[in-house]
Amino acid sequence: MSAQKGQANIGKVLSFLREWDRGDRTVRSRMLNTFLSHNSGKTFYELEMEFAQVASLFLARLTTWMRLTYMFGIFLGLQLKAVGIFLSASSHDQYLMEFLADGGVLTLLDILSHPPSKEDDKAEALRLLLCVSNAGRKHKEIICESHGVKVIAQCLAMSNSEESQEAAGALLESLSHGNPKYEEQIYKALIALMTCTSPKAQQLALHTLITVQQKLKSAHHSIVEPVLSMLRSLHLEVQDEATKLILHLKRYEVKTMLLSGLLTLLRPNKEEVQQHQITEEAELIRMTGSLPVFVQQAAAAKTIRLLAEEDQQLSRELLSLGVIQNLLCAMGNREHTDSQIQASLALEHFVRSFPAVAEPVQRVMGSTLFADFMTRADTLYKSMDETQAENLLSNHIAFFTSFS
Repeated sequence: MSAQKGQANIGKVLSFLREWDRGDRTVRSRMLNTFLSHNSGKTFYELEMEFAQVASLFLARLTTWMRLTYMFGIFLGLQLKAVGIFLSASSHDQYLMEFLADGGVLTLLDILSHPPSKEDDKAEALRLLLCVSNAGRKHKEIICESHGVKVIAQCLAMSNSEESQEAAGALLESLSHGNPKYEEQIYKALIALMTCTSPKAQQLALHTLITVQQKLKSAHHSIVEPVLSMLRSLHLEVQDEATKLILHLKRYEVKTMLLSGLLTLLRPNKEEVQQHQITEEAELIRMTGSLPVFVQQAAAAKTIRLLAEEDQQLSRELLSLGVIQNLLCAMGNREHTDSQIQASLALEHFVRSFPAVAEPVQRVMGSTLFADFMTRADTLYKSMDETQAENLLSNHIAFFTSFS
């Protein structure tokens, strides 16, 4: 660039900054719209050329204005998108450091915590925090030191926007990588998220937990109860993620707790069933035709089958814990067809894998029903009468202790 052009460019930038400093919010919003349309996708070097090597002066003004006005929500979306131009620019380390030095992370977290903030603005703030997190360990630690994990987890749990939930989930996953100092904190926050009421948040928390758990040498016992509770979700995507996590957790010291918990779910007691029928879940039952405790029963049977099919030794452990007795009970639940189907398929695996199991199972079922079971386990419920179902519900097969 010639000296003459350089001087002209400097003059243009100074004029731009003067207009900004003197302008009201309407003027600034117009300037931001122009900035966004002309500079989207530019690199650090291109932005510096555009702003005569003083783009930082505009970033500082923009950050300060956002910090002073975000609580009013006026043009916040424009402000966040404009900051995003700087933070997403390739070779942007200088801009990032200046943004951090100016309290940018705290401002973004405050936006997430501010109840009147719009969901679109929260999603944009989360994407900017993701830019910070992806810049490296030091930057992840800055977010976490600012109580970011708690704020982001709350945003994920409370949001009614899938866009902001997806952004919060991606940010938590980013924070979990290469951040050993705060790994445990993120892990516990994800476990806590399973107890929230948002199915989308539960799904994202479970998905990220699988990734985080794979990097840990142990599993915290507090993970067992909430992950088993996720099996009663009426949202299949939540159930599927919970099942994947359980399949992974079998490698850790919580395995026995998980197996015992799954077997208990196969045999819900009458008091629990009655309680579900008269509580606030009654409306849900009328809408879906399914008791959550029975949905959980079916999902537990399916998970047991998947665990057993993966690991013969684990199958033996399940047998010693009384899995056959409990699967037969679930098969007799004529109030929930999926429980019968999933339990039948799981029981079929054990009968075919361990010949010693076949004789006591046949004794409970009777020869006719057992013959049907061995040929079409998935549709056995169709040929089961009330007496046969009652026999399965009240079976008393003793625990097995040895198998061939």
